Amino acid sequence: MRGDRVSDYNFHLPPELIAQTPPEHRGDSRLMVIDRARNLIEHRTFRDIVEYIPPGDVLIRNTTRVMRARLLGIRDSGAPAEVLLLKPLDNHRFEAMVRPGGKMKPGRTIHIADEFDVTVESITDRGTRIVALRSTLPVADAIERHGHIPLPPYIERADTSSDADRYQTVYADATGSVAAPTAGLHFTPELLATLAKRGVETVDVTLHVGAGTFKPVEVDDPAEHIMHEEWYHLPAESARRLNAVRARGGARWAVGTTSVRTLESAVQPDGSFTEQSGETRIFIYPPYHWNAVDHILTNFHLPQSTLIMLVAAFAGYELTMRAYEVAVAERYRFFSYGDAMLIV
Repeated sequence: MRGDRVSDYNFHLPPELIAQTPPEHRGDSRLMVIDRARNLIEHRTFRDIVEYIPPGDVLIRNTTRVMRARLLGIRDSGAPAEVLLLKPLDNHRFEAMVRPGGKMKPGRTIHIADEFDVTVESITDRGTRIVALRSTLPVADAIERHGHIPLPPYIERADTSSDADRYQTVYADATGSVAAPTAGLHFTPELLATLAKRGVETVDVTLHVGAGTFKPVEVDDPAEHIMHEEWYHLPAESARRLNAVRARGGARWAVGTTSVRTLESAVQPDGSFTEQSGETRIFIYPPYHWNAVDHILTNFHLPQSTLIMLVAAFAGYELTMRAYEVAVAERYRFFSYGDAMLIV
């Protein structure tokens, strides 16, 4: 069966289609609409999304906020070094990735700024580091002042002051991600207000996106891929409203694969929800039995990535790969700052 191997998800992507900057105005992106029932592909603009979500349905969005997780500094030798904070362990210790990895042994220190240092304490089984941050400022303030927005590796430029705004959703709240939930980047306050006036509910969840979202799949059998863990939280009020919308026959529209992974991790066997927090390693690929999601809004993803496999599990392998071929032919913009796809 096509779609059961990682290599089935390869496609040719001209480098110039990888968006290096966001559109001039938030919400100006294009929107490809995938109609599963009719096996059709339509081309719209993102603002047209209001025509697809009927009153009484619910939009689920991930309110995580991207940390200024990239710390640039120098070693004692004067050579450059980089620390990417992955997740906090306490108020000053983090799990992190470091560069150059071979040089960053326990005991080594990276000087980020005056009175702000990062010391490697230990190496984990998966090659990341446990680091201690020391500053005369509160650690959170030091990170905010001296850290950089961790743009994805396929954006081949340094971050700028505008990325601090544009690489966050307008509803970002709980700090903890090292990558943005990019499907949400298209929404403006005005568009969300329009949906609300039309009777579309909004439910908030949190999933802190880890650096593993960019980790390549290095095996050809998806079952052999070890997924990274990500912390999520489904609040009690969100669970109640998700249950209520299903009880009245409404549909759940997940904004992005992070919202999808949260919902599919938290759903009960009977399709209901209760408040939950924890870490998930859920990896969704064909075939998959869907329990929590009716429609998905997402961006265009990397070839052979876990995310394009998630899309194929929902839209079907053949339709997904045809949509990507069309996206390339129609010159859609790809990845984090690119265009969007709505799967109905």
